[in-house]
Amino acid sequence: MSEQSAKPYLVRAICEWCADNGLTPYIAVKVDAQTRVPAAFVKNGEIVLNIGATATRRLTIDNEWVQFNARFSGVSQEVSVPMNAVSGIFAKETGYGFSF
Repeated sequence: MSEQSAKPYLVRAICEWCADNGLTPYIAVKVDAQTRVPAAFVKNGEIVLNIGATATRRLTIDNEWVQFNARFSGVSQEVSVPMNAVSGIFAKETGYGFSF
């Protein structure tokens, strides 16, 4: 039996920790062909996304994907990020988090 990655568990834990402490969770993403994000906000193949409760709707973080709806320049868009594309999660206010 192969061992599951700890990454999705750490992403969920830091997200929950941020919510409990009034902080804003952000994820850093390396954009690839499977990543669905607004292209206009991608810089150098990367994007940083606010995944806090006030910035997203229907946020789900499972072992394979981070998915939610959010507004970008006033337009609602669906965002889908494969877990292997998440390169980090951190609290905006403190910088505390993890790089993967």
